[in-house]
Amino acid sequence: MKLLTDLEAIKTLTEAKLANRQITGVEAGAVDYRSVMVCGGTGCTSSDSNKIIAALNKEIAGHGIEDKVEVVRTGCFGLCELGPVVIVYPEGVFYSRVEVKDIPDLVEGHLLNNKPLDRLVYEKTKADGKIHNFEETDFFRKQKRIALRNCGVIDPEVIDEYISQDGYKALGKVLMTMSRQQVIDTVKQSGLRGRGGGGFTTGVKWQFAADQDKAQKYMICNADEGDPGAFMDRSILEGDPHSVIEAMAIAGYAIGADQGFVYVRAEYPIAVQRLMKAIKQAREYGLLGDNILGTGFKFDIDVRLGAGAFVCGEETALMNSIEGRRGMPNPKPPFPAVEGLWGQPSVINNVETLANIAPIVLRGADWYSGIGTEKSKGTKVFALGGKVVNTGLVEVPMGITLREVIFEIGGGIPNGKKFKAVQTGGPSGGCLTEEHLDCTIDFDTLTSLGSMMGSGGMIVMDEDTCMVDVARFYLDFTRDESCGKCTPCRVGTKRLLEMLDKITEGKGTIQDLDDMERLSNTIKNASLCALGQTAPNPVLSTLKFFREEYMAHIVDQKCPSGVCKSLISYTIDPELCRGCSLCARKCPNNAISGKVKEPYVIDTVACIKCGVCFDVCKFKAVAIV
Repeated sequence: MKLLTDLEAIKTLTEAKLANRQITGVEAGAVDYRSVMVCGGTGCTSSDSNKIIAALNKEIAGHGIEDKVEVVRTGCFGLCELGPVVIVYPEGVFYSRVEVKDIPDLVEGHLLNNKPLDRLVYEKTKADGKIHNFEETDFFRKQKRIALRNCGVIDPEVIDEYISQDGYKALGKVLMTMSRQQVIDTVKQSGLRGRGGGGFTTGVKWQFAADQDKAQKYMICNADEGDPGAFMDRSILEGDPHSVIEAMAIAGYAIGADQGFVYVRAEYPIAVQRLMKAIKQAREYGLLGDNILGTGFKFDIDVRLGAGAFVCGEETALMNSIEGRRGMPNPKPPFPAVEGLWGQPSVINNVETLANIAPIVLRGADWYSGIGTEKSKGTKVFALGGKVVNTGLVEVPMGITLREVIFEIGGGIPNGKKFKAVQTGGPSGGCLTEEHLDCTIDFDTLTSLGSMMGSGGMIVMDEDTCMVDVARFYLDFTRDESCGKCTPCRVGTKRLLEMLDKITEGKGTIQDLDDMERLSNTIKNASLCALGQTAPNPVLSTLKFFREEYMAHIVDQKCPSGVCKSLISYTIDPELCRGCSLCARKCPNNAISGKVKEPYVIDTVACIKCGVCFDVCKFKAVAIV
């Protein structure tokens, strides 16, 4: 067993190694030792970052410079659209879209001859004829990384590297110097609210469980992240699994639990593998198990794999699944903190919430509460996606505006298109418009606008997006994911989707709009759990802010964005057509005819509206009407 003094020794030894992963501002020629950090998150791994690591090690060994370079597989850096990502320290040179074939040139040019490989350097880091470090870019400048503090910095599969970043120091402080109530009071005073969607005050939840006079209690981590486009929790588990383990042990101590469970999606194989490895390492170091750090505190963690049911993100459904029952929610009260897993007091926090705990313990409640707004403290991690230049993972202080995130950090809308809307909170959230861009991002503001923070999905839409189709997409998702236990959700979402289908097919009526609003409010008020209660949000928000689009589908029988197939047709402008025949050759249904060098014609009866002709025409002769 390694005691606290052993951890300090590990920290001291490993700190020297990690000191090479700091941007120092030195010129390339003055560098004696380099750290080459390769993203090992799911996105970059799917783009063969493992092969890049193997190629780097082989090339470095071939040049005999193993003593001057380390290659490290890390967690997500954030700029997922640019993957595979490689960052070279201490210069902080950011390489994007690296391929195996580039490695010989990168090693010889940068690592051997101190000349960064210009063709792979991220364009936004180039200015004034120089290559600047990536932290100076708009994407990183306004971020404040707390939950993501170690992602991209350490090897998540090496516990010593986590320890070198003050890892498990908070657990030691708690066990050695703080009472259970002092820990709870610190989390309360920090103002930390749950990052899983509900925004309930974390310290209050811990207090409820601690106050229960029961011998057995449980600490549960909800890693069942299921929102379309969301990958915040997965990235933390992939890049910094020990931060969750340490926080669960701290929470276990605070509430009086000796057993923890991480409920994680089986479809997150990299996260699961690294989490399991981290738990094993923590046990070997005496940081889980009996008599942790020699204090007599006992706590251990097991992993339970979820099968991918969105409803299991709801805490009572999650607990039913852990117990081996069908993942369906229970009526509340009693709340889990009073009567949860196997009828015992249980606290459930999601991954991002837990990732904030150790820094709060180490740096104090006042430090954390000094970040953010009056009622929304700290930072929030968002998965920024959709029609935005810089898609990826960002962590920003609460109180930042939507405009700053989308247009400064996100880089704005690509291809010169206009911003139209942003969906926050995933299927449970709502669509906000251009008039909301200067609104602050916090729990209460987003809720007051008809959206919500949710777990942190943020999908940006441009002028080519049909908002009726967006509402239909999210309703289709929640209809499929409804567990079926309560009638308002099971039947209501189905009927709501049928109305949306009618409208996108050109069969809707104005009466349908009133019926949709009425049904949406019924579903919200009568559903058993938050899945049903929030399912109508995309419909209600689009009806409120984009009603004219619904009217165009119903009255004009047109989809203004040209998305709904039943309401569009394709035509070829004879003035623009050059008779190249490309559209006819690519048409999968032979619906286009004509002679070479003469205008072609589309048979609207045979046309299946796939849009191939529109995509391939080089002369913009194909139009959507």
